[in-house]
Amino acid sequence: MSNAQDIIKKTEELLVATYNAQPVVMDHGDGVYAWDTDGKKYLDFAAGIAVASLGHNHPKLMETISTQAARMMTCQASYATQEKLKAAELLIDHSCFDLVYFSNSGTESVEACLKCARKWAYDEKGEDCNEIISFRSSFHGRTYGSASVTEKRHAQPFFGPYIPNVHFATFNDIDSVKELVSDKTAAIIIEPVQGEGGLTPADVAFLKALRALCDEENICLIFDEVQAGFGRLGTLHAYEAFGVEPDLAAWAKGMGSGFPVGAMAAKTKFGKAIVVGTHGTTYGGNPLACAVAACVMEEMLRDGFMENVNKVSKILFDGLAKIQRESNKITEIRGKGLMIGVDTAFEIKDVLRNLQANGLMATQAGKSTLRLTPPLILNEEQAEEALQIIDKTLKNMSE
Repeated sequence: MSNAQDIIKKTEELLVATYNAQPVVMDHGDGVYAWDTDGKKYLDFAAGIAVASLGHNHPKLMETISTQAARMMTCQASYATQEKLKAAELLIDHSCFDLVYFSNSGTESVEACLKCARKWAYDEKGEDCNEIISFRSSFHGRTYGSASVTEKRHAQPFFGPYIPNVHFATFNDIDSVKELVSDKTAAIIIEPVQGEGGLTPADVAFLKALRALCDEENICLIFDEVQAGFGRLGTLHAYEAFGVEPDLAAWAKGMGSGFPVGAMAAKTKFGKAIVVGTHGTTYGGNPLACAVAACVMEEMLRDGFMENVNKVSKILFDGLAKIQRESNKITEIRGKGLMIGVDTAFEIKDVLRNLQANGLMATQAGKSTLRLTPPLILNEEQAEEALQIIDKTLKNMSE
């Protein structure tokens, strides 16, 4: 048994079985590449599932972490810090929102949105106004609130009872939403691009109709931007890529480029519903996390950063379309920016295993979709390298 196999075996014995173990042990990363303990190099098109937005070992991020960790990593949330103020100002100055709540993860950010929306509806529309509309094929997290607005709840009855009064509409179908709206509807929550739903973008017309419906019925519109936000779609925030502003947004993943940090952003009308004693956090907004978030945002706001995201996105979409035309082994390509879903003629587990063997890491979305979410610093040459590996892999699997 190799050392890597020994590590995998012992790890599986000690950890609760939440994931199927990969056959390699990851060791270190640099830029868009990662290496395992046997020295094999991979082009990292997983990036921790759209997390490592600045890649691995980013020099400015490493300097920020080292400097801030030596200064102060944590203090109780009731204290103001320079780092918290800077991160909040950057978020507010470069978004449509007025207030921010810092969390530690995407699911916590969604929880904060759900609580904020229900508290606002209770105050504004009455104690019976607590229904939430979500969408089929959605994914919002694994805590009870976020899992309750995730359609997967229907396939996992063993966690029941989930929170009540949650209804599921059909993604990109405004009529299905209207059928569920009542005077008890507090909020509608949606991913601008469904992640586990196969990297499926919302139609702009649908989101605009959803915004109009929420305005007409006085309903809180929540965008779950945990995966699609922070540069992933070629704009700082996902809503900007569609031209539709939500009332609340949940952020995380790429916001910290690998460091645990998240946030709920709110327009004043909704955010002011949260008052002292109604919500809180131990770690959220700590100086180290906020320093990291500010560093990531400053990098993303640099001239040319988003232009690069959009440029390499086009290279990948065009290249994948070319492979599809020439081999017929790609059946569908979906997504936006550097959040790309590819369906193939093969079993997804086989595709991932063969890509890994050929030096490319990726992940699975839903039941059968190859998810490509590389670091946003990907360059043209690296995008072409990825396309060559994908093309080679699919051709070899066809033989």
